[in-house]
Amino acid sequence: MLSSAIARSLARRNIYYGWVVVAATFLTMLVTAGAMGAPGVLIKPLQDEFGWQTSQISSALAVRLLLFGLMGPFAAAFMNYFGVRKVIVFALILISSGFIGSLFMKEVWQLLLLWGIVVGLGTGLTAMVLAATISARWFTKHRGLVVGMLSASSATGQLVFLPVMAQLTQNYGWRTTVGFVCMMILVAAIVVLALMRDRPADLGLAALGEDQIAPAPLQRGGLSAMLRTPISVLREVSKTSTFWILFSTFFICGLSTNGLIQTHFVTLCGDFGILPVAAASVLAVMGIFDFFGTIGSGWLSDRFDNRWLLFWYYGLRGLSLLFLPFSDFTFYGLSIFAVFYGLDWIATVPPTVKIAADRFGREKAGIVFGWVFTGHQLGAATAAYGAGLSRTELQSYLPAFFIAGGFCLLASILAISLEKTRRMTPASAH
Repeated sequence: MLSSAIARSLARRNIYYGWVVVAATFLTMLVTAGAMGAPGVLIKPLQDEFGWQTSQISSALAVRLLLFGLMGPFAAAFMNYFGVRKVIVFALILISSGFIGSLFMKEVWQLLLLWGIVVGLGTGLTAMVLAATISARWFTKHRGLVVGMLSASSATGQLVFLPVMAQLTQNYGWRTTVGFVCMMILVAAIVVLALMRDRPADLGLAALGEDQIAPAPLQRGGLSAMLRTPISVLREVSKTSTFWILFSTFFICGLSTNGLIQTHFVTLCGDFGILPVAAASVLAVMGIFDFFGTIGSGWLSDRFDNRWLLFWYYGLRGLSLLFLPFSDFTFYGLSIFAVFYGLDWIATVPPTVKIAADRFGREKAGIVFGWVFTGHQLGAATAAYGAGLSRTELQSYLPAFFIAGGFCLLASILAISLEKTRRMTPASAH
């Protein structure tokens, strides 16, 4: 088997195979995030071809974002039951099916079904919960850094591919962009099949930073028990203030990132006379700064109080969003926004995952973060639809940006109100 041969070769060089798993996961999240970001450059072409309103298109994107989050805790349970590799490959097939089907759509309900439900379910299986699961299974040492790297891949994929997709759409039409997305998904599927393994024990390895090989836990009760697990974990952790603060702040995180910027930034810039390719290039700059900002956040989360990190991240993001309407959408103004907002795009993920893992334990970390991420996508769906409604009814996106900025300042206060991290025990859960 290829992965076993690579693992033996790397071991002779004192290199841990978990980094190969991280690379395969990085590519998967990069590609699926690019698929998530694709509709951001396709709103205007769909309006031109089908005559659909922004609010109609935004409703399908809101459903996609909602399912993207709601799948999180169940995705973690699926990975525990079926294995990471099988779940990822199934998800990639589902995403590509939704995009291929959209090549033949004619009505809004078909957009809702394909880009809303099918793509939403597929991308939900490869969301941030995948990063939390991989980091928790394969790494004890450097776990925060790994979460930062994988989180960066998600946000960077949404942004870096946008200029390419905008150029393809402008020159060859939106269907060519859909074909490009499907090709990227195929490449990721091949890499996952070749290199991904579910746990270190599959290759006779321990998690990095540990001495003992941890066997896969026994699955009790079959499929029905697996489906009940996320609900039972939610029932347990929902009795703690830590969970609800993380859930609320991540709701605001989604409200101020992919639901708003990823979905509507290109169209917003178009309202100020900026062409889609140029607007997508600004998003690409954000993606570059996000890559370094999120990896840096992972490094910091291993060393500093994660509550204060979240305080600064949400506060600075709020100020950058409040600044954007006053930038006059000039090259200079947008450049300042791209740098500061990009550094903070998804830097909140490593501290949030770290707090969840430290507070609720490694075995529950993926499912707990899945529920927290559901809050993120509820916020994203709210912003995706709300901003589209604002543009349709008020002829402006700007009220949505002021609201998101204000909520980010609220999130910074909530974050610092968290109690110092302590591991939850059965007694403290009740």
